[in-house]
Amino acid sequence: MDTPEMTTPIPMPRIGDPAPAFKAVTTQGPINFPEDYKGSWVILFSHPADFTPVCTSEFMTFATLEDKFAQANCKLVGLSVDGLYSHIAWLRTIKEKIEYKGMKDVEVKFPLVEDITMEVARKYGMIQPGESSTKAVRAVFFIDPKGIIRAIIYYPLSLGRNFDELYRALIAMQTADAFGVATPADWQPGDDVIVPPAGSCGVAKDRMEGKEKDVTCHDWFFCTKPISKETVLKTVLKK
Repeated sequence: MDTPEMTTPIPMPRIGDPAPAFKAVTTQGPINFPEDYKGSWVILFSHPADFTPVCTSEFMTFATLEDKFAQANCKLVGLSVDGLYSHIAWLRTIKEKIEYKGMKDVEVKFPLVEDITMEVARKYGMIQPGESSTKAVRAVFFIDPKGIIRAIIYYPLSLGRNFDELYRALIAMQTADAFGVATPADWQPGDDVIVPPAGSCGVAKDRMEGKEKDVTCHDWFFCTKPISKETVLKTVLKK
C-alpha cells in the first residue's frame, strides 16, 4: 500500500530554486547533496534502471567525458531507483564486458546514488507516472556553484541523451555568467553573443549607428558582439 509520502504530490523544483537537499549512499560513499559540491557546477542526472542498454550507453559516454566536464568545474552525479549492489554489479559489468563505439574498459568513477525508496527521485520530479510509476525518467539538472538549479532537461525512457548538448549548455551558462551576456540559438564557443539592452537612449543610438565598438545591431532590441573561443575557454576552463 502506498504511504502518505508516496501519494502526496511533491512540487517539482524549478529553475532558480535551491537544489533540494538529500543525503544518500552512493557507489563512491555517502554524500550530502548539494552541500558537498559547493563551489562546483554539478550535473545530477537520473536513469530508468541498471542493466538496460540505453542507460549503459549513457553511462559509458558520461564516464568517458568526465574529465572534460571536470575541466569546466563540473562534477557528475547519477541516480536511479536501484539498490547499491545492483549499481556496483552493473558498473563492474560495464567495465569488464561492454565495448561500444570504441569505448571499452570504461570505469565509472562518479557517484551513482542508491534511491530504492524513490525519495530523491520524487524530490526532483524524476518519477513521472505518465511515463512510468516505478522508474525515473532521464532527467538532467544543472546546479551552479551556489547550489541553485540553472537548467532542467527531461527525456523519455526510450531516448538517449545528447552529451554534446549537455556540455554546450554548461559552457553557455558559464559564459553568460562570466561576461554578462546571453547566447543565441545553436551557440558554440567562438560564436557571437547577445549583449544586454542599452541602458540609455544615447547608448542605444550609438549602437544603432555602429558607434559602439564591436557591437552589431540587427535591430534596436537585438545586438551582438564577438567573444573569441580562446577567451571563452580561458575563462571557463580550469588550467
